[in-house]
Amino acid sequence: MPSVVKINVLTVPEEMRRELEKRFAGRAGMVESADGFEWFELLRPVEGSDRYLVYTRWRSEEDFRRWQESRAFQAGHAQAAGEAAAQGHGHGQGHGHGHGQGGPAATDSELWTFEVVESTGPKQEG
Repeated sequence: MPSVVKINVLTVPEEMRRELEKRFAGRAGMVESADGFEWFELLRPVEGSDRYLVYTRWRSEEDFRRWQESRAFQAGHAQAAGEAAAQGHGHGQGHGHGHGQGGPAATDSELWTFEVVESTGPKQEG
């Protein structure tokens, strides 16, 4: 069974980029302990885009869904939504990623899903 890649595409205004990166740095360890988790990367746009890519790779779709239904995931998003509501920010569909003190850092998001068809890495000498 091939691994599954989830790419969350976050639209982040220039003035919120540093805040988004700070929030992701503060979440270290939250997803890494999930069963079936394989990889995480936060990708910063370099040229002509305001869209960050949050790349996660999972052993299976079921592992990803199980993580989404986990207490850690739910608690983190509930806390973020509560903070945003207290600040007067909505938490609509497709919004709210990159939450933290002061509301969402991203103005929009969409989730892309891919199966890994081919993968390679550096050759191991031995």
